[in-house]
Amino acid sequence: MIITGSLVIVCGMLLLGVSVYVAFGAVLMFIAVVGDQSITGYLPTGSTGIRSLVLLAIPLFMIAGGVMEKGRIAAPLVSLAEMFIGHIKGGLSAAAVLACGVFGSISGAANATLTCIGSIMMPHLRQANYPRGQSAALLVCASPLGLLIPPSSSHILYGWIAQQHVLKCFLSTVIPAIILITLLIITNQVMLRKYDNIELKERPKPFLPTLGKQGRLAGPALMMPIIILGGIYGGIMTPTEAAGIAVVYAIPIAIYFYRGLTWRTLAQTIQNSGVTIGVVMVMIFMVLIVSDNLIAQGAPQLAKDMVYSVSDNPIVILLMINVVMILIGMLMDDISGLLLATPILLPIAQSTGMDPIHFAAVIGVNLGMANITPPTAPLLYLGAQVCDTPVSKMLWPTLVFIVFAWLPTLMLTTFIPELALWLPDLLLGK
Repeated sequence: MIITGSLVIVCGMLLLGVSVYVAFGAVLMFIAVVGDQSITGYLPTGSTGIRSLVLLAIPLFMIAGGVMEKGRIAAPLVSLAEMFIGHIKGGLSAAAVLACGVFGSISGAANATLTCIGSIMMPHLRQANYPRGQSAALLVCASPLGLLIPPSSSHILYGWIAQQHVLKCFLSTVIPAIILITLLIITNQVMLRKYDNIELKERPKPFLPTLGKQGRLAGPALMMPIIILGGIYGGIMTPTEAAGIAVVYAIPIAIYFYRGLTWRTLAQTIQNSGVTIGVVMVMIFMVLIVSDNLIAQGAPQLAKDMVYSVSDNPIVILLMINVVMILIGMLMDDISGLLLATPILLPIAQSTGMDPIHFAAVIGVNLGMANITPPTAPLLYLGAQVCDTPVSKMLWPTLVFIVFAWLPTLMLTTFIPELALWLPDLLLGK
């Protein structure tokens, strides 16, 4: 009764467009009333959870992403990529995908990646006569690379909930991200064959001196992921400490080197990031409480029984898990979806023999794909605003990228564990 009612309420309210934290707050009220329990009895669960030092990395990375977005730190990275492949047909859009990957490795967020890279690349793509809808769709479909290339806020949460090594969770999606980048570029190249009016960017001459100048300009931006990831995987700093270093490093180069920010606009940027952080932390608070109560009510065992009543074939079970995660991701953002799905679906995945680190990669790809999948697709609608392109023009190209890039990546990640486990085992041991 409580589990069914909770799912009906949260799904119904999210379909009506209600905010995630409000929907889960309504579920909390429902559980308190129907279960005849005091709401205050649930508060320690949420308050203890959000006081975790690990979670401090999430707001810090959000601030770093905001500073990068407003500080013009990504523009030199784009220009550097254009130098190498801008003279090739489709090279400019390939540079956009690579830029999403590099920026995502620093910001760890799909929204920030799409807003920053989309606003930089879309004018260049239009000027070069790239198809408007397809280009916008490509940027939308590449933006979840911010969830896959470490450091990722989602995997910080996953490691914390599943009690797994956060660094291994980070590394689990690196190879899937490389596969996705490759498939996005190939799919886009095939789709561009019918367009003959694309203008190619001339390769600068002399090339090496220009490359040196552009390299010096992009150097501070390129050093940021090197410092962060090198510090984390070198054992010098924790993800939380790395997030703090990212903020400390990003501010001076954004203000004094790239001059995209002033101290006044920095204050506004931090204030805007603070609003987003507040919403995210309230959402985490609500979802933690609801998730804890669903677990107490036996939701994981109920879900497992339902799945095994359909089939006990591991392949079928994993396919059903993927479908459920995509549906969850279509209704809510990646963080709340991960908080809800992990404690319920991870035990089912483990019952098939799946390693929890492997599941980190599967859930990461699933939630990334769900955020661009119509009809809800929050990133699709954000992309329409950022790229100034109607959703109707982006819809079919987005579906093509999902079918020929995202879906193969998901299937490969799900059924070839080595893609998720090889790099963590190589660098950190089993």
